[in-house]
Amino acid sequence: MMAEGPRRAGDFLGLRAALADRLLPVLVAAMSFLAALALAGTLASAELAAQWQGDAAAALTIQVPQPQATTASGQDTRLDAVLAVLRANPAVADTHQLSQAEMTRLLSPWLGADVTTLGLPLPAVITARWVRPADPAALAQTLRQLSPGTLVQSGAIWAGRVAALTASLQACAAAVLIIVALVAAAVVAVATRAGLAQRRETITIVHGLGALDSDIAGRFAARATLLTFSGAAIGTLLALPVLAWLALLATPFAGPGARHAMFILPAALWLALPALPAAAAAIGWSTTQLTVRRWLKGLP
Repeated sequence: MMAEGPRRAGDFLGLRAALADRLLPVLVAAMSFLAALALAGTLASAELAAQWQGDAAAALTIQVPQPQATTASGQDTRLDAVLAVLRANPAVADTHQLSQAEMTRLLSPWLGADVTTLGLPLPAVITARWVRPADPAALAQTLRQLSPGTLVQSGAIWAGRVAALTASLQACAAAVLIIVALVAAAVVAVATRAGLAQRRETITIVHGLGALDSDIAGRFAARATLLTFSGAAIGTLLALPVLAWLALLATPFAGPGARHAMFILPAALWLALPALPAAAAAIGWSTTQLTVRRWLKGLP
């Protein structure tokens, strides 16, 4: 009996029974787990997309038809003239002509293992990389003057498509975060109303004796804040191994410098994850305050 008195004195509304520390933290932990995955997806996709956009925008591909034909001056072949212009251009680097083996490997999915047996006049293909801002149209015009029909393809169009894909992924992740927050608020509201219904008689008596709405709502909110914070912290911690595993799967897309999965997680994610329990606690506190105050207004 000695131990029961202090417990009741500190919890005169019986909130430990009304808001049990089992179901609500488990539900909040599950939602925080999903929120951590969505948040990681948003930040990781943005970081990877920025890298891919840079690589795609820098890519440069040149196709030279009839590469062994001579130019108008008759001094060089079309291929040699185009290579000379590219290597002399300070905005272009890593100029490389695809070999016959590379061409065969590139076209074999569509034309078969040996494209030479088809008897088709294949153009020479040159790959390069932009190292500084330049005008692809000006380069294409210069190359066409040396070799009519030369096709210059920049990676700008692919960079735009990657940006559009990233925006759609981020929109989906943001929608998931909003849905998780709304569901968390609904769960807290339902749990709070269940607790109010369970302790209705006690709360009615205390409220009739002059207890302020703010006092009663504050006690409910403090209990809900503790439960939601602890549940969100557990869910966030449980998400870390899964995030590390997903990061390990994404290592090939992160570049050759990535070695350890936990360290290729975006730096912003390490700052955002600790905010999830705080956000859950804020949702729990505000939702409980609104729910209890509205319920108390309905009392006679």
